[in-house]
Amino acid sequence: MPDVQRAQSVRGVRERGRGHLQLVRPAVQGRDRRRRQTEAEGTVKGVARREVRRVAAGVLQAPAEDDVVAEEPLEIRAQGETLAITMRTPGADRELALGFLFAEGVISSRDDVGRVAHCGRPDQEGYGNTIDVVPGPGVSLDIDRLSATRRGTLTTSACGVCGRRSVDDVIARCAPLPVARGAIAPAAILTAVEELRSRQPNFARTGGIHGAAIRDAHGNVLAAFEDIGRHNAVDKVVGALLLSGRIPGPDPALLVVSGRASYEVVQKASAAGVPVIGSVSAASSLAVDLARAAGITLCGFVRNGKMTVYSHPERIR
Repeated sequence: MPDVQRAQSVRGVRERGRGHLQLVRPAVQGRDRRRRQTEAEGTVKGVARREVRRVAAGVLQAPAEDDVVAEEPLEIRAQGETLAITMRTPGADRELALGFLFAEGVISSRDDVGRVAHCGRPDQEGYGNTIDVVPGPGVSLDIDRLSATRRGTLTTSACGVCGRRSVDDVIARCAPLPVARGAIAPAAILTAVEELRSRQPNFARTGGIHGAAIRDAHGNVLAAFEDIGRHNAVDKVVGALLLSGRIPGPDPALLVVSGRASYEVVQKASAAGVPVIGSVSAASSLAVDLARAAGITLCGFVRNGKMTVYSHPERIR
């Protein structure tokens, strides 16, 4: 779907007003009631309940309730401007916003950020779907870098780089990592990918959410998050490490993701200085090309004691 059509498709969930984006959803009151009821019932954040009809043995069954992954727009703002709107699973929005801005080169460290908070009041409709990043004292964020590489402001849950003017822009920003850094045993990658599922509680409930985790050279999990968008899950783990001061730095050694290894996953790993990526499924051609240019060891089909190494196999020892 073209970017313009995508932007039109979310017009029902957003409306500009008074200098910032007001989120307006169809049947807002009904949805808010369902969300409040869901929260009252103790459902995990990021999961919603919806009525479904199942078919078994060729027979349509009676209506029943089922868990589905939540997907809502998040507007990321800074210095009075809307920088992006991403379709995400609510939760860890602060980490998502900072990870996104870090990968885009708008911020370079935790010191660039003074405050990150949702806009509005909790009793307002749409509260929680707009987040404002306030720069630290004396800091001016490089928001022109972002506007120069995006055609629009909408990023879907399926694509993290759909709005870029040029793929070459991302490649130009990925300085190659030294291959001497980040030697890793195959067993460490296999174990990390295998254990990722245990850190995806909402996947167990819905079957429809991605996961990402970053480990250090000793195998310790530094951060792990879920999101309907794989690139969002990566932004969340990167943002968490940015907040803790581990990025930029030497600690992140391995990024593991559910599903395929896509181009934007490699780009975000490169920005965070992560030398090794392991994914459950295949890698795309652009992901492989970028990993080779960025000095990243990219491993796909990591399962059942096997993997395919697409780039820089010299790190596997």
